[in-house]
Amino acid sequence: MYLDESNDKPRDECGVFGIYSPGDEVGFKTYFGLNALQHRGEESAGIAISDGTEIHIHKKMGLVTDVFNENLLCTLKGDIAIGHVRYSTSGDSTEANAQPLLYRDYRGSVALAHNGNLTNVSLLKKRLEPTRLSKEISTDSEIFFRFMAKYRQLPFEKILELCMSEISGSFSLVVMTKNSLIGLRDPYGMRPLCLGKLKGTKSGYVLASETCAVETVGGEFIREIEPGEIVILDKNGIHSIPTRSSPGKRHLCIFEYIYLSRSDSVIDGRTVNLVRRDFGRELAQEFPVEGDVVISVPDSGMSVAMGYAEERGLPFREGLIRNRYMGRTFIRPGQKNREQAVRMKFNTIDEILQGQRVVIVDDSLVRGTTSSHIIRILREAGAKEVHFLVASPPLCYPCYYGIDIPSSGELVAARRSIEEIRHHIGADSLHYLNLERMLRVLKRPHDFCTACFDGVYPVQLLGTDSKVSII
Repeated sequence: MYLDESNDKPRDECGVFGIYSPGDEVGFKTYFGLNALQHRGEESAGIAISDGTEIHIHKKMGLVTDVFNENLLCTLKGDIAIGHVRYSTSGDSTEANAQPLLYRDYRGSVALAHNGNLTNVSLLKKRLEPTRLSKEISTDSEIFFRFMAKYRQLPFEKILELCMSEISGSFSLVVMTKNSLIGLRDPYGMRPLCLGKLKGTKSGYVLASETCAVETVGGEFIREIEPGEIVILDKNGIHSIPTRSSPGKRHLCIFEYIYLSRSDSVIDGRTVNLVRRDFGRELAQEFPVEGDVVISVPDSGMSVAMGYAEERGLPFREGLIRNRYMGRTFIRPGQKNREQAVRMKFNTIDEILQGQRVVIVDDSLVRGTTSSHIIRILREAGAKEVHFLVASPPLCYPCYYGIDIPSSGELVAARRSIEEIRHHIGADSLHYLNLERMLRVLKRPHDFCTACFDGVYPVQLLGTDSKVSII
């Protein structure tokens, strides 16, 4: 078993992208859209494309740029395409589980790409027919195909409505038939999905996990897909189906703002960058450190650190550099190897740190392993003091909805007090942003899933042994 502890962060299961644009180069646009979503998953990438008769698919393990090249993209011809980048939280990290997934029966072919994690799969499998794919893949996304096999006599839209009403958990889904593109968002809106219009086209539309992907392909953001909504894009335009399963209350994963989303993406009318800056200002008001310089743990901590520095009137400097070209480094467990991996990923600018009282800001603190190594190299670079600020509350509970937040036993805040964590990572002071202050910045405090902080889970965890509170 290999372990990557050089990037001790929560990770999302994946990013999804779909495009309907007759006469356009949809294969290339899907490639560009997936590049914009690469931060959401780095294990595998895939594109499925329809030429109006058949659905063709190409997927492999690796980054988007590893899986596709110009010659290959030139062969992907059609008017509709969906794409996927994956980080596995359910199912093995294998090419069989790479998405999009393809299902065929006598009615034709259906491809899908799924972001999220389903919580009642074991119960559903007992009453739904297995498909040919059931033995080939181990990801929970396969349950959607079981619905298609069980209810094959129903119209396709009705099958999707059944999925929406009976599947529990989190999901944003892009589905493709040979002549339509469909988007689904779970009834609580836990995973993001948005709709965009391609500029300069009459009938070109995009579905994507984030607005940054819409803009990358020359699209203009229209709106978010509503919780519990099914959107169908075809030759007749846009058709929306608000399903009965929608509870009328949204619980978007709060980590979209903290870490997962790209800083230029827009959620609820504000860029993630501006929200993170406001987190930093709240941190400054709550915990005003007497420091000389503010730095961040790159990259998602940068906006928060800037907001903190602005509010405190302190200089923000780039004291820690991240090696963006190191790729995914899988290392054997062991203290020396873990420290070497951190040194490969991060380098210090000594003249900024030497003799300074350094305030370092990070977006979250999971196990504390990387944080302790970073503080050590800051001190070795000459920092006189190191004050560690976290732009989110203590992580005390695991996530069951598609974010790779480990079991409570692996979460340092679930096992130690804040003072014990401070001593463990070697900081002169440690402070987490208060949950109430964070929600105040977001302005809609009841519209977010905060289970990893407070242990209150908004969606039932059917078929699990988890003893948790349910809203």
